[in-house]
Amino acid sequence: MKFPIAWTTLGEYLTFLEERGTATNIASFVGATTLRIHELGEGDIDPTPTQLERMQGLVRQAMDEGAMGVGSSLIYAPASYAETGELVALTSAAAKCGGMYISHMRSEGDRLEEAVDELIEISRQSGAPAEIYHLKMAGRDNWGKRESVVRKIEAARARGQRITANMYTYTAGSTGLDAAMPTWVQAGGLERWIERLKDPATRAKVAAEMTQPGGDWENLYLGAGPDKMILVAFKSAALKPLTGKTLAEVAAMRGTTPEETAMDLVVEDGSRVGTTYFLMSEDNVREGIKLPWMSFGSDEASQPAEGVFLQSAVHPRAYANFARLLGRYVRDEKLITLQEAVRRLTSLPAGNLGIPERGVVKPGYFADIVVFDPVTIMDNATFDQPHQYATGVRDVFVNGVAVLRKGEPTAATPGRAVRGPGWNRCPV
Repeated sequence: MKFPIAWTTLGEYLTFLEERGTATNIASFVGATTLRIHELGEGDIDPTPTQLERMQGLVRQAMDEGAMGVGSSLIYAPASYAETGELVALTSAAAKCGGMYISHMRSEGDRLEEAVDELIEISRQSGAPAEIYHLKMAGRDNWGKRESVVRKIEAARARGQRITANMYTYTAGSTGLDAAMPTWVQAGGLERWIERLKDPATRAKVAAEMTQPGGDWENLYLGAGPDKMILVAFKSAALKPLTGKTLAEVAAMRGTTPEETAMDLVVEDGSRVGTTYFLMSEDNVREGIKLPWMSFGSDEASQPAEGVFLQSAVHPRAYANFARLLGRYVRDEKLITLQEAVRRLTSLPAGNLGIPERGVVKPGYFADIVVFDPVTIMDNATFDQPHQYATGVRDVFVNGVAVLRKGEPTAATPGRAVRGPGWNRCPV
């Protein structure tokens, strides 16, 4: 898929989507790494005071254009190169405009507790609310950290900090093979990463580090293992037949080690190669659903089950995360009530994001309404056959206009850019 990029700012992008037409409402944070790349490139360097000041100015600009706050994704290069003080400075600029901090934390596995401490500290120093996106305990050795993590969050909440989280309702995550390799080899961007992986000495060093705990990087290769890593998205037509196979299976087919195979695939595909990692405990998923400050997010793109999209696999959460919550965990397992589930899909996230006049059915509010049958709603997408829509949703209204009627899309595009609390009010 190719399309012209006609925007350079967040505000221009939101306007572009509105003018193009969208069935859903849209909102966005400004990426801490977007700011870092803009000012510093993709290397492992720290900003000077002048550069950091410019980055804060870009935060204020994005907030004035409608950003919800600052978002970070700290297991990936070059995001991982940002130190806590840099993130505090950026979040402080957003907080002055009413924004919050949301983060894919520095670790969801071996250093999970330290990562939660960092997020809470960024919130405390900046004065901004903070949310952990897709909170999880990744890797069998870390499953027992759930209670400690919950205690840390609830202690911060008891002190008056607004710390929340969201999750998806699966035991597998999905990212790329970049999360299987140390971040130092990725410094400078994709092209430099691929170039380094062609060097025998570098390959040997990377392979050795892939089989050891990450230390200063998040080693999902070790957390899942090659037999629990499904390859789901290739750019190259020549590699697409490998879609749906595990890394271990492809390694056996090629007669190479899983570590060598992972590096070869990145080089051959010219991409990070979309990969699903089985990392989490079903018991922890269930316990997470019960937390009153937990909302839910798919962590996937919104896409149709047709055309070019069928050429790659995808995590089933793209089609089924919310129906799975309402069907399996609410109706069948009765982990929480239907009313509580609806609250955590609607008013809780709207309140956390500071979006006014949305999230509840009330006179004067925007009519964003889903009509579903709690008896029949269910997820149908699986890891083997992910491109399957959920069933049990009858109608969807966005800003009062039907975009789904009797289970069929209407082709209406009433979606709007939902802008954050600093919109047209944040001094640039």
